[in-house]
Amino acid sequence: MKKISIILSIFIIFSACKKLEDLNKNTKDPSTVTGESLFTGAQKRCFDEIVNTNVNYNIWRLIAQYWTETTYLDEVNYDLVTRTIPDDHWDRMYLNVLKNLDESKKVITATTYGGDASPSIKTNKLAIIEVMEVYAWSNLVETFGDIPYAGALDGTLYSEALNTDKPLPRYDNGLKIYKDLIARLNAAIAGMSGTESFGSADNMYGGDVTSWKKFATSLKLRMGMLLADCDPTFAQTTVEAAAADVSNLIQDNTENAKLVYASSQPNTNPLYEDLVASGRLDFVAANTIVDTMNNWNDPRLPYYFTQVDTSTTGTPKLAYVGGIYGESNDYYSYSHEAPIFENPTFEGTIFDYAEVEFLLAEAAARGFSVAGSAASHYAAGVTASIEYWGGSAADAATYLAQPNIAYNAANWKLSIGMQQWIAYYNRGFEAWTEWRKLDYPLLQPGPDALTAIPIRYTYPIEEQTLNGANYKAASAAIGGDAVDTRLFWDKY
Repeated sequence: MKKISIILSIFIIFSACKKLEDLNKNTKDPSTVTGESLFTGAQKRCFDEIVNTNVNYNIWRLIAQYWTETTYLDEVNYDLVTRTIPDDHWDRMYLNVLKNLDESKKVITATTYGGDASPSIKTNKLAIIEVMEVYAWSNLVETFGDIPYAGALDGTLYSEALNTDKPLPRYDNGLKIYKDLIARLNAAIAGMSGTESFGSADNMYGGDVTSWKKFATSLKLRMGMLLADCDPTFAQTTVEAAAADVSNLIQDNTENAKLVYASSQPNTNPLYEDLVASGRLDFVAANTIVDTMNNWNDPRLPYYFTQVDTSTTGTPKLAYVGGIYGESNDYYSYSHEAPIFENPTFEGTIFDYAEVEFLLAEAAARGFSVAGSAASHYAAGVTASIEYWGGSAADAATYLAQPNIAYNAANWKLSIGMQQWIAYYNRGFEAWTEWRKLDYPLLQPGPDALTAIPIRYTYPIEEQTLNGANYKAASAAIGGDAVDTRLFWDKY
């Protein structure tokens, strides 16, 4: 009897342990993650990083002087260190975007066909991942200059290297990286065939391969133009190849590279989270852009900004008024972002038709062989922007007829630079990049700015402390880790 009791006790103990182990199992989350879901997550995180206006990692709208601040002026005065802005952007692009895209590629590569009807669909998925990776890598190069690239996603980032026997990442030359990215883009474009890929897992184009080819070719056009001053021959070859078949470029606003957000959090447009859900009143329109658009009777004003009452007699007098850039501003005295920017479902955009036309205008102005004249592409870019925001072709024609707006071949950088700046109002990173390349508009820092207007982000503090030797070598290679160090493509 005693033996039976012992046996029963042991059985009960093991049974209890088995039940406790079952309690530790996560029955709600999958034990494996598909390559497609990794792609979806990385794609959204990439858009979120580019679209948002969170001052902890994205201050491009402030640098481009579209907005200025009300009470806390650190960012508009170019304090990148207090909030570790470069660190946060670096981590988000490397870990949230590139690392997940790389894992997506590995999982899909290891899958026979991933449940697809044909191997070509798998090939298309891998090519599309490559395009998204090129976009993310190019953003990092354009932001910092030389960066860890070769092997950087193979467990050698400092956060992983410190806990393993892997070496800390060295930095590669920015121009060499950029040219390699263009080669990767060429291979990805050539590798796409048919029309199917990710389907609903792709929130940008719904898996449509033709649209992805257009985005990839348009990205190639952009990247080629960025090298126009540092390697004119390579730039011209790249641009002319991209422009050779206009059908492979984004051709109208319906083909823009965009992500439409959902109406409920956490999938709303990050602008909604920053401007509405946060309950904060941190930003007003900057006088830099508002004054320019007022002076030129720009038809996009009501789509960009709200009006404020400027009357002193009691009779309402509505006008667009920008806050003084770089100074403290009363939130209720100046224009704000238009209501569309507070809509949770407002789309985020990383490439649009207007940009294609402005790039072609610049290519033609530089003497590159592209179809159409610089003036015609310039007018098409302005028109595309006005129509995207809600204006008409007639509005664009009236606007372009003004002497200050008509294309000026004698100073094409002024014409294209100013109109890109206005058109990219909701695309702060590209506005900042084009300003650095063409040097228009002639922006000035605020009266209390800590530095000149940044033309790059400084390297993360964690890189300085944890990857010191490679950090010092990279800093020396680019000419110093400062916000006013010109990157390889920014020659003038």
